[in-house]
Amino acid sequence: MAGFFYLINYLCAVEIAKNKKDIRAFTKEQLREFFTSQGDQAFRGNQVYEWLWQKSAHSFEEMTNISKETRQLLEDNFVINHIKVDQMQRSSDGTIKNAVRLHDNLVVESVLIPTKTRTTACVSSQVGCSLDCRFCATSRLKRMRNLNPDEIYDQVVAIDNESRLYFDRPLTNIVFMGMGEPLMNYKNVLKAIDKITSPEGLGMSPKRITVSTSGVPKMIRKMADEEVRFNLAVSLHSAIDEIRTSIMPFNATFTLTDLRAALEYWYEKTKSRITYEYVVWEGINDKQKDVDALVNFCKFAPSKVNLIEYNPIDDGEFRQASNSAIDLYVNILERNGIIVTVRRSRGKDIDAACGQLANKS
Repeated sequence: MAGFFYLINYLCAVEIAKNKKDIRAFTKEQLREFFTSQGDQAFRGNQVYEWLWQKSAHSFEEMTNISKETRQLLEDNFVINHIKVDQMQRSSDGTIKNAVRLHDNLVVESVLIPTKTRTTACVSSQVGCSLDCRFCATSRLKRMRNLNPDEIYDQVVAIDNESRLYFDRPLTNIVFMGMGEPLMNYKNVLKAIDKITSPEGLGMSPKRITVSTSGVPKMIRKMADEEVRFNLAVSLHSAIDEIRTSIMPFNATFTLTDLRAALEYWYEKTKSRITYEYVVWEGINDKQKDVDALVNFCKFAPSKVNLIEYNPIDDGEFRQASNSAIDLYVNILERNGIIVTVRRSRGKDIDAACGQLANKS
């Protein structure tokens, strides 16, 4: 009989917790209003807000400049759905990959990429992915849901802590190149960036943040209209519609013509250089015509092309192009005044490199 009552009490506690709202969904003003509605002073909301964002508190008990009674009030009304780094893997090149467990037990992955001069956080924006790029492991996962702003923020905080612990310096850069298509979670990604760049959050410069998209023209235009201050990168991989659709089937809907028009609009509004992420594969986009098409696509605005080393995802369908094909791209792009870099992958031995994030953990 005692076991029965224990079970009932446990189930009731679980149900109560489910009905509590995540406190980080509230603005500072809403927290101030909550405290005044409880007969407390409004500034208490400021204190709690600081604990949640600047100090990234995992629990109300950590809020030591707040009375026990107030902490209990928070406990009775709210939860903090903080992420948990379930597993951390370290590559031989220093790269760190985190398997991040969310409050509903779903898992995403994020990566810390160190170099001599910087540490970069590669963060996820969705559980799974909304798009269907055939060369990317994440696209093979069903998109289960968008990440909330605080879940994106928490990934950055975790990687900043790891950067300080293992490399003795704070995080310097953030790229939205992890799991998911950021522009398919536009509102939450922008809210997360707002918190990351706010003096009341992490206070990072927006110029140290890059949002990488496979190309959603409508949302690129929306970003331009909203005058965002972070950098834009486009995962392009071919400037020929037929080829791009064969490797990125959604291109049949979001065509290169529409993408080009949206990027022209972006440049007109922002005057910001566009970065193109570009993998060259053997037998797919390694010919002279492919390079010429890329040059023509880039000419409308100042741009930079990152030629990315391909990272296999087990089935062998795609193969890294030869060095001579990469040299062909570099020579022709440079001849046409387009900045080009060849980017070597990091963290391949722990499946942390570009295109490999697939929750194998």
